[in-house]
Order: sequence, then structure tokens, then C-alpha cells
Amino acid sequence: MRKHLPLGILCLALLGPGAWAQELPTFAITAKDGHLEPARLEVPAGQRIKLTLHNAGQAPVEFENLNLRVEKVLGPGARSFVVTPPLKPGVHEFIDEFHPDTGRMQLIAK
Repeated sequence: MRKHLPLGILCLALLGPGAWAQELPTFAITAKDGHLEPARLEVPAGQRIKLTLHNAGQAPVEFENLNLRVEKVLGPGARSFVVTPPLKPGVHEFIDEFHPDTGRMQLIAK
């Protein structure tokens, strides 16, 4: 048994972290002209998700939901991502803090 342990460790190392880590569900968000698209997005509840962000506008944006402790500032043309904590079922509202009246998005965890 002991002589097979180094071989097992070597196999895992060669396969990389993706061999045992599950990929996060990923959803794209675009900010442009003071609006977040899509304005409503359904996602799975009970797990972390990855939101890819693209600022397609000419002004900076601040994408945030303080309850989930998610916040990201993007300059014009910038791309980034955020990972949420496991989401409880319900509606989680995200805003563009620089455009609070029009830059809103509902993330609905089901």
C-alpha cells in the first residue's frame, strides 16, 4: 500500500486542481450606459457562482451587493469576475453604485 501512495500523489499532481475541483456555474454580466444586463438572472441556490463582468460603457462602474460582500470597480472596457458565497434561495439585488437609479440587477437563486 505504501509504495503506491507516491504514484497516486504524482497522478493527482499531473491532473491538476481541476481533477477534483468542480467548476463553478458561470454567468456573464455587462454594464453599459448606466445599466446592468441582464436585469434579471436566475441561478442555482445553495452554491457559489462566478459572475464574469464586462464594462462595455465609457464610464466606470461599481458592481456590488453588500449583503453578499461582493464589490468590484471596473474602468471603461475592463473585464473581471466575482465569486459569490453559497446563495440562499431568493432575490439578491446587485447595483452599480455609480448609477444607482438605473444600474440594477436581480439575481434570483432557485
